[in-house]
Amino acid sequence: MDSLDIPATLDDQESLRRHYGPISGLAEKKVLNHIDPHARHFIGLSPFHVLATAGGDGTADASPRGDAPGFVLIVDEKTLLIPDRVGNNRVDSFRNLIAHPGVGLLFFVPGVDETLRVNGRARLTTDPAVLEPHAVQGRVPKAGMLVEVDEVFFHCGKALKRSHLWDPSTQIERSSFPTLGRIIADQTKVGTAEESDKRLEDSYRNRLY
Repeated sequence: MDSLDIPATLDDQESLRRHYGPISGLAEKKVLNHIDPHARHFIGLSPFHVLATAGGDGTADASPRGDAPGFVLIVDEKTLLIPDRVGNNRVDSFRNLIAHPGVGLLFFVPGVDETLRVNGRARLTTDPAVLEPHAVQGRVPKAGMLVEVDEVFFHCGKALKRSHLWDPSTQIERSSFPTLGRIIADQTKVGTAEESDKRLEDSYRNRLY
């Protein structure tokens, strides 16, 4: 079938709700407007989350963020601080939130199938007094993202159970997929795979922070 000729679509709120039926009462009640003790505990255990943002023109982006467990600071029950670590300076997420402050965070804890979703609005800070306590290996984050929390809720583990994400037996042999250096060399036509891999290895070893 031609992908541009799909006979049945869900293109308005009424048809979407009619197709899926009413939301369960429990699913509505579980949404909080603050960080409660369970969410605080989960965030403290989490070494990884995905940050979703949208630009002023409606384009969307999702970015992985990771560090030692507890790297996301809970300032209070309505505020999170996320230090920004060294990257490639694309700053896609930050360009988006300057245009549109809405953000979505999805927190993971290895070995736990359930995830935590936090939605809110974000702004950037470069205040040394805020950032210096979060230096790692003597390197202070260039910026920090302050998230004002609007919604907090736990998400059931069906997606992770279906994917067997934490099951070691599902991991592929790393050699069965090209290195990032090979991919970059093929896609950009700049340098060789070996050169790209050496640059990445140096970056991983010396510029994580």
